[in-house]
Amino acid sequence: MTTVSSGAAVVADAIIPVPVELVADEGVLDLRSVTVHAPDAVTARLAGELLTSAGAAVAAGDAVGADGAAAVTLTVDPAAGPAGSRNPERYTLTVTADGVSVAAPERSGLLHGVRTLRQLVNAGRFGADGDGGAAETPLEVRAVVVRDEPRYSWRGLSFDVVRHWFGPADLRAVVDLVGSYKMNRLHLHLSDDQGWRLEIPSRPALTEKSSQGAVSGATGGFLTADEYRELQEYAAEREIVIVPEIDVPGHVNAATHAYGELTPSGEATDAYDGIEVGFSKLHFDLPTTEPFLRDVFTDVARMTLGPWVHFGGDEVLVMQPEEFGRFVVLCQQIITGAGKIPVAWQEAAGSAHGDQAAVAALAGSDAGTGSADDDPAAHAGAPDSEAPALVEPGTVLQYWDTRPDPAPFLRAAQAGAKFVMSPADRAYLDMKYTPEHPLGQQWAAFVELHDSYDWDPATLVEGLPESAIEGVSAAVWTETLLNRDHLFSMLLPRLAAVAEAAWSQPGAKDWESFRGRIAVEAGAWRRDGASYHPTPQIDW
Repeated sequence: MTTVSSGAAVVADAIIPVPVELVADEGVLDLRSVTVHAPDAVTARLAGELLTSAGAAVAAGDAVGADGAAAVTLTVDPAAGPAGSRNPERYTLTVTADGVSVAAPERSGLLHGVRTLRQLVNAGRFGADGDGGAAETPLEVRAVVVRDEPRYSWRGLSFDVVRHWFGPADLRAVVDLVGSYKMNRLHLHLSDDQGWRLEIPSRPALTEKSSQGAVSGATGGFLTADEYRELQEYAAEREIVIVPEIDVPGHVNAATHAYGELTPSGEATDAYDGIEVGFSKLHFDLPTTEPFLRDVFTDVARMTLGPWVHFGGDEVLVMQPEEFGRFVVLCQQIITGAGKIPVAWQEAAGSAHGDQAAVAALAGSDAGTGSADDDPAAHAGAPDSEAPALVEPGTVLQYWDTRPDPAPFLRAAQAGAKFVMSPADRAYLDMKYTPEHPLGQQWAAFVELHDSYDWDPATLVEGLPESAIEGVSAAVWTETLLNRDHLFSMLLPRLAAVAEAAWSQPGAKDWESFRGRIAVEAGAWRRDGASYHPTPQIDW
């Protein structure tokens, strides 16, 4: 990769994630006014929105260079991208003194190319010689050719909207943020102990009785079926797939509060607005359990445009392995039978949850069905080197807890499972930056920006082949996050660091380069009024 720096018109110092190949050339293009020419009206509109957000005026007109505006031309081209690449998201961005071209085999690559151009425009406005974004500042972009493709196909954010509710407008803002760093999955955690956030037509009591709960009595809410579809369509236009999660067989107090027949006594559980985990569970042998799961996951699959449905499976701290395994098998059968690909947290591989002290405490408490004499290691999915893999080929496992024995993950990979890497000590963006930070938790680690940047998804699980890694996902849990400002201040700048771990090759990553690029990018956050954490690790 060639890096050429020249102040406000810097090219290499603007792009996040760092691209595969960048070649700077001579010449400067003024992008204060542009016309956009694209294969279809939707792509043209989306490209125009991205450039408008960077400060360019998108002029009407069909002719290239109409009214003196610079032409931005998007073209479907199978030959685009790095030499020899077959990645469907590859693209080539070419800027000359005469205009801009973006070539890609699919719309995803076209949008990635325009997102890169947006960052180059931002560099002209907010770079080292920029004046902070005044309207009269020339949006000058240096001539450059960028050829790029992602390392992993799954690059996402897992977003908890249960502990505190974030409605459709906030969700669209998160879609836009995810897309801005070329991420392409938004995994929504839609059910938990505190509330239920998605209308289920066959089980209306879930939202009638359990949608208004949230941590500490905060106001709840839920997505109607129509709102869910509209959100998915908004994301799909931007080449982002919504992955819904209904978390079972633990994290289910909202379900048992709505449907008492899911408990052995037949009585509904009380509403819960705390933040503890591990105390709730379904019961496989109750005759009401399987019909409930079939109703819920069939409805969710029918309502979901993308190929994946996430069934959770995490932190079932007081369930024995045999019962847990039956849930894992059943949920996969239901989801695949409904035409979707199952996704689950790593415990579905047969991996023990790492907090054995919590398991032991819960096993001896009134919160669960275990006893103090139970072996704490014999809870859901405790590792057994001889145990068969629970997961089917193609099931996606989300890896978050770095402590357990890797053997179950290797067995799952051998059985054909794929992995999305979300290590809590690197990619959980609700973790406090420092002990003094006012928001977030600290059970996994204190996660500063450098921690979110400096890791390689391929080396997390010893012995796991990189071919088994589907991708990377950041995660944000909202126990302490009450509003969009809170949320964005925890995501930014760390989400951009995780995006680079997901997109860029390890040899292309460089912390000092990232420090400069993120400082330039922050100018756009300030312009847009987005909250972010001004970590002292960056010279803002």
